[in-house]
Amino acid sequence: MGKRKVPDLYRAPFPLYTVKIDPKTGLILTAGGGGASKTGIKNGVHFLSLELVGSQHSATLLHSHDTGACATMNMALGGDVIAAGQDGNCSLMRFRQRTPKEGQSTSGKDGAGQQGGPRRRGGKGQNGGGDVAQMKDESLQILVENVGTVQSDLSLQDPVQKCVRFSSDLKLLLTGGADGYLRAWEYPSLKEKLNFKAHTDEMEDLDISPDNKHIVTVGRDFTCSVWSGDQLALGLCWHENMPHITEKMYRYQSCRFGKVEDHKDALRLYTVQIPYKRERKPLPCYLTKWDGKSFLPLLTKTCGNEVISCLSVSDSGTFLGLGTITGSVAIYIAFSLQKLYYVQESHGIVVTDLAFLPDAPKCKPVKGNNEVAVLSVAVDSRCQLHAVPNRRSVPVWLVLFLCGLLLVGVVLLLQHLFPGFI
Repeated sequence: MGKRKVPDLYRAPFPLYTVKIDPKTGLILTAGGGGASKTGIKNGVHFLSLELVGSQHSATLLHSHDTGACATMNMALGGDVIAAGQDGNCSLMRFRQRTPKEGQSTSGKDGAGQQGGPRRRGGKGQNGGGDVAQMKDESLQILVENVGTVQSDLSLQDPVQKCVRFSSDLKLLLTGGADGYLRAWEYPSLKEKLNFKAHTDEMEDLDISPDNKHIVTVGRDFTCSVWSGDQLALGLCWHENMPHITEKMYRYQSCRFGKVEDHKDALRLYTVQIPYKRERKPLPCYLTKWDGKSFLPLLTKTCGNEVISCLSVSDSGTFLGLGTITGSVAIYIAFSLQKLYYVQESHGIVVTDLAFLPDAPKCKPVKGNNEVAVLSVAVDSRCQLHAVPNRRSVPVWLVLFLCGLLLVGVVLLLQHLFPGFI
């Protein structure tokens, strides 16, 4: 625990704002850029393969997709489609893998025109400050094509999409904007389904329940709202039983639904609350667990004095990942909200996104002998992997055997000290 060095898995030639892992292929997708400013910093989506060599993880750049003048600030995966937040739009891009043999007969179809380039492999040279490292012959290629765009924010000045999610059945695409509006489109037709003002200020985050019955949104207006369609079902209040916390002392930062391990019908909602104002003596941030169906608060705990910047939940619902504006990364146990793993200032600046390795066949081999692994990306252009080794457990039979030995030992000791005891 505390300050320690986590090696860089990959270093991009631009600031990274978002990261996702495709469970079907095991590919890492990370994106960012310098935006429209003429600084020479490109904008793009990078496709990486993750490998485990011995006990060390490494990432290989398979493809770099240029996104023109727009940096991708947030994204969601819906099967083989990326929904990318670029300025005030949500751009949809379909990607697929192909072998070089296929590439010879279909070359030149990718708009990025980069699929034929060499593959770059992350390594020590790359981590030292460049984006080009060892070169390797390409074994597979990535094709990316644009499939549609919707306007997700209508702010008059500097429109920005703040968050995006697909529903679990991939029938809905939802976005939240700086204008405070929640917008939803039927997918894949992109026919508008919802368009209403959910918050009086910028929307920070949103999520949709697995059954599509409820949408949860959090905004800079201090509210966390539960919606049934465009109707407000209820507003959440995390500090109802905490009289020392005033109404506008904290604001909601993130929200995520999560499963409950070994309880198929149960559902949880997790929210992060951060101080609204910076104080000379930093106030703690809070993590709250809610019943995901009744939306009653179950547990609230502090999660340190560093301001939380992002939240992620593992596929199984067992672990929570937190990133901070000071570059720290932490993993919490969802059941108890206890801190399991923490690296202070692992990144040099704000952690922008986290992604747990999915519980999918393609990802299990690269998880190795680890109980959980999470990727983090930050404005410092670095992508890191944080892993918690499997905790050693003692077999039940051995525990019972040792208890039996202890009992026999106690009886023999009493017999020795007090003859005729038995």
